Amino acid sequence: MKNNLKFIDLFAGLGGFHKALYELGHECVFASELDPVLRDTYKKNWGKKTNIHGDIRKIVKENIELIPDHDILCAGFPCQPFSKAGKQLGRDDERGTLFDEIVKILEARKPKYFILENVRFIAKHNNEETWKAMKVEFERLGYEVDHKDYSPHDFGIPQHRQRIFIVGSLGTNSLDHFSFDKVDRYKKKVVKLENFIEHNPETAKKLPKPNQYCIQLWQDLIDALPKEVKLPGFPIWGMEFGANYPFEEKYPHLLTSEELGKYRGNFGVSLKGMTKEEQLANLPSYSRVEVKFPDWKQRYIRQNRQFYENNKKFIKAAVKQISKLPSQSWQKLEWNVGDNERKINNYLLQFRASGIRIKKPDFFPSLVCTNTQIPIIGWENRYITKKEGLKLQSLTGLKLPENDNAAFKALGNAVNSKIVKLIATELLVEEKKLIGAVKQPQSYNSLSKSYEPAN
Repeated sequence: MKNNLKFIDLFAGLGGFHKALYELGHECVFASELDPVLRDTYKKNWGKKTNIHGDIRKIVKENIELIPDHDILCAGFPCQPFSKAGKQLGRDDERGTLFDEIVKILEARKPKYFILENVRFIAKHNNEETWKAMKVEFERLGYEVDHKDYSPHDFGIPQHRQRIFIVGSLGTNSLDHFSFDKVDRYKKKVVKLENFIEHNPETAKKLPKPNQYCIQLWQDLIDALPKEVKLPGFPIWGMEFGANYPFEEKYPHLLTSEELGKYRGNFGVSLKGMTKEEQLANLPSYSRVEVKFPDWKQRYIRQNRQFYENNKKFIKAAVKQISKLPSQSWQKLEWNVGDNERKINNYLLQFRASGIRIKKPDFFPSLVCTNTQIPIIGWENRYITKKEGLKLQSLTGLKLPENDNAAFKALGNAVNSKIVKLIATELLVEEKKLIGAVKQPQSYNSLSKSYEPAN
């Protein structure tokens, strides 16, 4: 297209940035993606002649000339080092240093703009020192920078997925035309979930029988409680029901096997006569640490034991069955729907390491790159489909890897294309005036140019 802007797409994944800027009339001149399956998928979506390469570290180090001049640098650089779900190692993690590759490209090519996306915790990481260091680097290169957190549900999409979006413009006062307040005007009410998902689609993967059985056991426990007993707002840790091992000033790691033998572990099992190794195996995994339990963990243990003492005459039989489940994560429940109807399958579910999460059917939890946490539509006893996952990330029309696990991992790592498109519309508004492009839109509907996948 004549007079278009040129952009590069780093850590490209499925191409969320590409889709957004393509729909605004701009041209991708370079992309990089480490995963060969995603590189192949990217070409299927954007054409066989797409200029996509592999490891950006190798390119920057050995052949930066491969990266052509461009107007906009886009990057959803790996978020796991900074995410709440990860260990938040940040720039101490090898993946965290990929930010430095972005800096090197900015320094070498000096594009007029950049748009970056990451988990929102990056701004708070290491007492904000990580963000301060990043900002110093941008300013050293002559960029004015701004940032703001957004989630798809801010713009009508029923997914709660907070991410930080960072924009930069080269030159003094070069961001005077831009404000995230202008992006905010596109905010709209969330679409009702029932209007967003398909009804029992043929392509849907049903919840496996063992998972269904697990849900039924927890439903049995809920049904056994008198209606006047409020379901806990804290995470329910079934392993604490009947346990009395010490967890405050003393904790299992400090005790000998003889001392620990005086107590009960998971679901009240006696630890007497066991080796220390056997005792630890019969304790909750979170209690096997070598340091004092944090206050929040002590509080949850205390609350769970009290809840069981108050209600064991009602739930003892159900707890016995839950104790036989094969995974400790299945023996934990997060009831996040308050005083609403007590039917698990009326809600959205997730099987997480922290437990089975039950949440209101207003919007989906964040898609994550862990395929074991694919959201479940309880009332249809199924996982969300790949097509629905694409809609949640505003990537409708794109092809996905054929393997389900690879597809949902890619969706979990993807940037929401609609949010990028709205930000880019406001960031590039001055460029539109210069090149005589379309008028500035007044609503997102005027940005909804359809995307046709590459042949």
